[in-house]
Amino acid sequence: MARYPALPLFAALKGLYEVIGRDFSMTSIKAQPGIMKIDLYVGGASHVEGVAEVVKLSSNENPLGPGDAAKAAYARAGHALHRYPSSDHAELRAAIGAAHGLDPERIMCGAGSDEILGYLCHAYAGRGHEVIYTEHGFAMYPISALAAGATPVKVPERDRVVDVEEILKAANGKTRLVFLTNPGNPTGTVISEREVSHLAANLPDHVLLVLDGAYVDYTDGWDGGARLVERRENVVMTRTFSKLYGLGGLRVGWIYGPSHVIDVMNRMRPPFNLSVPQLEVARAAAGDLAHVTRCRAENTRMRDWLTGALRALGLAVDESHANYVLARFANPEQADACNAHLQSQGLIVRQVANYGLPEALRITIGDEPACRRVAHAIGQFLEGAT
Repeated sequence: MARYPALPLFAALKGLYEVIGRDFSMTSIKAQPGIMKIDLYVGGASHVEGVAEVVKLSSNENPLGPGDAAKAAYARAGHALHRYPSSDHAELRAAIGAAHGLDPERIMCGAGSDEILGYLCHAYAGRGHEVIYTEHGFAMYPISALAAGATPVKVPERDRVVDVEEILKAANGKTRLVFLTNPGNPTGTVISEREVSHLAANLPDHVLLVLDGAYVDYTDGWDGGARLVERRENVVMTRTFSKLYGLGGLRVGWIYGPSHVIDVMNRMRPPFNLSVPQLEVARAAAGDLAHVTRCRAENTRMRDWLTGALRALGLAVDESHANYVLARFANPEQADACNAHLQSQGLIVRQVANYGLPEALRITIGDEPACRRVAHAIGQFLEGAT
């Protein structure tokens, strides 16, 4: 019996073992400093193993979806998929300007506000610089800072509300950007225009204040910082079509800022960063005032109802100015157990331990049946836990 035919197989297995067992950290190809410190962003869950039908209340999506004008525009856009999109986004910028009373020349559009936040970090922060964000701020802030080589600096909030004085204490010669979510995510709390103005006026001259207004469309009496942008050279405002307009799956965001910032941002973005469907659908959505008004009113109605229902169950719930509420339990263990119970009922909410709130669950404001179901299920859990 021949002994040698097995040698090629042995060699192949040996080579596979060497590849699998290789320490890739020894390669001379290295990512930029900071990249490997990034914790991967994890979005809201959308399914539960073993549960066929679920109600997703984990990603702050509009339960009413896009309006009829946006859906019709999406169907029409399919006829132009062979054409390159506009590179200046002029028609969309004009529609945004008309909807919000803003100068279209000071608007730039991106693939969701996430893309814009990344551009801001790459444009204004780098190695040796710092980017400030607050204790319960959006998880993309430190990711974007690290991707640009900058150091993210987290400052404390006060009872889940942004503390402007803590931000000012942290600002120094290395600071280049301050990210401020208002209303906060996942807290839903807001600070006043007076406080934001105080912050902008007292930051060092070289620091750019970024007002992230992803949820400002749900907030009464706050324009997201538009008036402040028009008065100052160190403030920009970002907004999105993902929430109130029901276009989360399309990814369209925008920034309003001083001309010098918009000029920098336009030099960075690719010429075709938004597709034909993105441009056409967002433009139609911006002009659909009836749908926007309906969605805002329905969110307010169900947010007030759910807040009251959860408080009646004995849970602590701050007043929310967004399209979600933050329910706080007795301790992290109770929050985890309640989350497991909700999942068993096909209800998916968001655990927010990674935002420094392990004792809390963030619950998107769904339609009325969804809100009633989640309140009932939480009541069942609490009753069984006592």
